[in-house]
Amino acid sequence: MQIPAPFDYVRASSVDNALALLDRHGAESRVVAGGHSLLPMMKLRLARPDWLIDINDLFELDYLLVDGPVLRIGAMTRHTTLLESDDVRHLFPIICDAERVIADPIVRNRGTIGGSLCQADPAEDLSTVCHVLEAVAVVRGPAGERMLPMAEFHRGPYETAVAQNELLIEVRIPIRAGSASAYEKVERRVGDWAVAAAGASVTLAADGTISHVAVGLTAVGLERNVTEVEAVLVGQAPTEALFVEAGLLASQACDPLADQRGPIDYKRHLADELTRRVLRVACSRAAASVSEITS
Repeated sequence: MQIPAPFDYVRASSVDNALALLDRHGAESRVVAGGHSLLPMMKLRLARPDWLIDINDLFELDYLLVDGPVLRIGAMTRHTTLLESDDVRHLFPIICDAERVIADPIVRNRGTIGGSLCQADPAEDLSTVCHVLEAVAVVRGPAGERMLPMAEFHRGPYETAVAQNELLIEVRIPIRAGSASAYEKVERRVGDWAVAAAGASVTLAADGTISHVAVGLTAVGLERNVTEVEAVLVGQAPTEALFVEAGLLASQACDPLADQRGPIDYKRHLADELTRRVLRVACSRAAASVSEITS
């Protein structure tokens, strides 16, 4: 039987109240929202907080808002809300692609984007998605708010730049005309962590060439976007030969580990194939977006 160590529990009523509780209870306090990552770790006693601060009443952080050139997502926005949003589907189809393969409906109904990003699991889908979309994290603490690009927000496996007395309150994603995106994942069974996954965001110029691109990989030893692939793609017309070259570069850039989900060669093959697929789909969607703008 897996039983957590003893802990105290308090329910925050607002962001300011949550920050005050974190400050009061110190380093041995943790916030909980969906709880699908923290609670299993507590049952295994890999995490032993003295205080759990429940932030499920922070409805002020549950929102989706198109604000000019930015999509603003509150940190308490549930996976299901993202999956069902027409704005998200139209602007950033990569998010819907990823949400469809995150765990199961029970997890998606309770889990939040903020919890996923703050867990910083190398096999977590939305972390790759947010890196690819060049999202910015808004973090609030006693000293006020600060904005961090994903490259600064994620410091390594299971580590973020959010201090013990701070909260992630919002994710902001820039909206680019003529852009589209895609995500694909291979898993051993439905709802499992990724064996490997890939995401891409592509912006096409008026002449059909790639003017901006970002490619990211999940669960294969890369914590940042695949810059080697991006350098090859910019300025080129999207062709199958280009996708093949990009896939090869992605397989060479990653550094997977052999484990119960597969050997190294298999994971490199997946990095290659999935990179080709997401670039193919993202370019096709971007072309349709450009046609919609010009028509």
